[in-house]
Amino acid sequence: MTKPTSSAPSQRMLRVGEQVRAAITQVLQRGEVNDDVIEKTVISVSEVRMSPDLKMATAYVAPLGVSDHDAVIAALNKHAKFIRGRIGGQLRQMKYMPEVRFRDDTSFDNYQKIDALLRSPEVQRDLGSEDDKD
Repeated sequence: MTKPTSSAPSQRMLRVGEQVRAAITQVLQRGEVNDDVIEKTVISVSEVRMSPDLKMATAYVAPLGVSDHDAVIAALNKHAKFIRGRIGGQLRQMKYMPEVRFRDDTSFDNYQKIDALLRSPEVQRDLGSEDDKD
């Protein structure tokens, strides 16, 4: 009998993803990666999504104060094996150490677009104020 597939991550995937996120953040905060692009950039690791078998970790990062995100993402992916080795000490309970991939986190851009739409005069007119309803 097969399990029904679901697109939602399991509790275990979420828990392990958070542990991997914390481990990657510590490695980056300590400056253990010797790369000029990474060392001079503040990097926010917003989320880590795990594959169902917990062998792949996709880390969504947002380089802060840098216009060229692609260079930072490329540098992180170049050092992904080193970072995987450095987080191994913090994730000893795992049977397999996940392979880490880095992707640009565009959720902040989406939030800004939604906020700009909500503040637009057309939407404000449609929403009206609470005083108009009384």
